[in-house]
Amino acid sequence: MKQLYCSIFGHDYHISKEVTYHLKEYACKHCKEQVTTNGSGKLTLLTPKHKEINAVLERIHSNRLKRKALILDR
Repeated sequence: MKQLYCSIFGHDYHISKEVTYHLKEYACKHCKEQVTTNGSGKLTLLTPKHKEINAVLERIHSNRLKRKALILDR
């Protein structure tokens, strides 16, 4: 029934995770389909490959933020 709603009215995505400032993961409120933004800014299905890429990018981004905070505290 939930997939029928999405096939008629379209998905209703909301942000489920912010990986970086410009890269986010989204999930549909009705059918729980997960998508992410790709290199050109368009939505693409969240495959295991994209999950792994997002995890690495999130780790790099958080490390940079921590380093920046340490430099500013000095």
